[in-house]
Amino acid sequence: MQKKWMSRVAALGLAATVAVAGACSDSTEAELQNIVETAATAGTFNTLITAAQAANLANTLANDGPFTVFAPTDDAFAALPAGTLDALLADPNALADILLYHVVAGEVLAADVVNLTSATTLQGSSVAIDATNGVMVNDANVVQTDILASNGVIHVIDKVLLPPQ
Repeated sequence: MQKKWMSRVAALGLAATVAVAGACSDSTEAELQNIVETAATAGTFNTLITAAQAANLANTLANDGPFTVFAPTDDAFAALPAGTLDALLADPNALADILLYHVVAGEVLAADVVNLTSATTLQGSSVAIDATNGVMVNDANVVQTDILASNGVIHVIDKVLLPPQ
């Protein structure tokens, strides 16, 4: 099972490397962009970047670290119930809680996920991690892994994670 997962991780990692090749022509850390710049270059995280700016988290994610970000795509945000995103953008504190629920302190690469069943987020709650059939964080599928940034790593997910109430 672990070899099957590692093959999937390697394939997803290769896809991630190809996807960000335009942003990072060399994989040395000195030349990598920060998480916010890397997400902006990818072009599929515009809503996430807008939300991070509205919640006053963009500078933190650009400068500090290292972080592991489970980054929902624009399509993931679009799948939220009508009006949810607008309401969150109008409530920076609630938005910050949700965004911080997508961030883990430290750099956790995909190869390390096989040893995890959960991870504590910067919001304070834990997310469940299940690598038995692909990789899931709570009920979101990890669709791309190990997009390296100068201050951490991005793993792309297909849903917005909502912290427990």
